Amino acid sequence: MRRFQVWIAAGVLTAILVMPQSAEAQGFSVNEQSSCAMGRGGTGVASPCADGSAIFFNPAGLILPKGKGVTSAGATMIAAKGDFTNSATGQVSTLEDHITPVPALYVGYGVSETATIGLGIFAPYGLAIEWPDDAQGRFLGYYSSVKGIYVQPTFGLKAGDRLSFGIGFDITQSSLELKQRVDLASQLVPGGGGATFANLGIAYGTDFANVQLTGNDMSLGFHLGAIAKITDDLSFGIRYLSKQTVNVDNGEATITQVATNLYLAPNNPLGLPAGTPIDALLAPQFQPGGRLVDQEGAAILPYPAQLNMGLTLQVTDKLKVLGDVGIQFWEVWSTLPLNFEYLGDRTLVEDYRNTTTWRLGTEYAVGSKSTARLGFIAHNAAAPPQTVTPLLPEGPRTEFTAGFGSRLSDRFGFDLAYQYIDQADRQGRSGDGGMAAPTTAVNDGLYTFSANLVGITLTYSF
Repeated sequence: MRRFQVWIAAGVLTAILVMPQSAEAQGFSVNEQSSCAMGRGGTGVASPCADGSAIFFNPAGLILPKGKGVTSAGATMIAAKGDFTNSATGQVSTLEDHITPVPALYVGYGVSETATIGLGIFAPYGLAIEWPDDAQGRFLGYYSSVKGIYVQPTFGLKAGDRLSFGIGFDITQSSLELKQRVDLASQLVPGGGGATFANLGIAYGTDFANVQLTGNDMSLGFHLGAIAKITDDLSFGIRYLSKQTVNVDNGEATITQVATNLYLAPNNPLGLPAGTPIDALLAPQFQPGGRLVDQEGAAILPYPAQLNMGLTLQVTDKLKVLGDVGIQFWEVWSTLPLNFEYLGDRTLVEDYRNTTTWRLGTEYAVGSKSTARLGFIAHNAAAPPQTVTPLLPEGPRTEFTAGFGSRLSDRFGFDLAYQYIDQADRQGRSGDGGMAAPTTAVNDGLYTFSANLVGITLTYSF
C-alpha cells in the first residue's frame, strides 16, 4: 500500500501545522497571553502591562521595586467558526463548535532596586481543531491538537533611568494528537498487480481505516528584550523569542479498521468469487505482518522565532498610544521530514513564508483606577496557496479588540478583553488529488473563517 505512506505523511504534517481553532495569528502562534494587552491589540513591546505579562511580551519590562511583587492568572477563550464549500458540488463541511482555552500565569518579584526575577507559564504556540469525521477533508485530518507549554524563568535588569534589559530561558513541553481517515479507493489492492481499489469499482471517499497519532517532547529556547525611554513620553522596545525544535521521536500511531460493508463484484480482476467481503480482504493489513498495524512514528517540528519592535507614546496623562510590528520566521517550515516504523520515510515540501503583523492600540484612563482599551491588528498569511488545507485554512486577517481593566483595591485588579478575527476567504483543497507535491491544481473549494475571543485576567500585587 504505497499510497498509504504518502497519505499518512501528509496528514501528520498538516495536523501539526496551523490550526485556526486556537490560533490567533499567522501560523499557530497565539499572542493572547494577557487580557490587558489583548484589549489594546496585543501591543506591549515598548510598554508591557503591569500584570507580569512582560515575561511574554518583553522580559525587559519586568521591572519591580525592591521587595514588591505581582502575580496574575488568566485565560483567553476562543470560539471559532469556519467551513469549506466544494466548488464543483456545493457540498459544505463545517467546523465543530468548540471553545478552546489558552491559559497564562505570571509571577514577578523585585529582588533589588535594579533587578527583578519572574516565572511565566504560557502557550505561544498551539492549536485545536475538529471537523466531523465525515467532512470532505477527513483524509487529510479531522481532529488535531498541538500544545506547546512554555515555562520561562525570567530576569529583568534596570540599567539607569531610561534603559532596561531582560532575558528568559524557555523549557517547553509539547504534545500532539491527530485523527484522520484513509480513503480505500486510492490504495493498491494486495496481490492485485498494481491495481487500485478504484479499479475494482470502489468509489473515492470510502473510509476503511482510522489513524490516531500521539507524541510528545521537551525542547529549550530563550527570550531577549530591551526597552529604551527616549523621552519622558516616548518609549521604544524590542524583543526576540528564539526558535525551538521539537523532536517527536516517540510518536505512536494507532490504526484501526473501519468497516466498508462492501463486496467484490462478479468477474473482478482478482479472480475471487463474487460477494467476497472487501473487509476480509483488507483485514490482514491490520494484523501482525501488515503495514497498517500500530507503529512508532517520528517528526521534527520547529517553532519559529519571533522578532517584535514597538513604540509607546504617552499623549496625555490619560491617553496612551501603542504600535508594534512583528516578524515570524515561518520559513523554517520549508521541508519537513517524517518517519514511520513500517510506512517508511518522506520529506514534505511546505514552502512557508515569513509573515509580518501590524498592531495598534490605545489606552485611556477612566478615573483613577480603571482603563479602557481599543486595538487593531492586520497580518498576512504564512501558507502559500498550494498548502491551504482543511487543517491549514489560514489567510490574511484583520482583527479588532476592546478591553477594560480596574483596580478593586491596592492589591487586587482585573482585566477583560474581547477580540474579533475576520479572515479573508481563501481557495484551498480538501485532498491531494493524487499529487505528492503541493500544487494549486488540486484546490477544489473555498474556506471561510472567523472567531470570537474573550479574555479575563486576575492580578494580585504583594
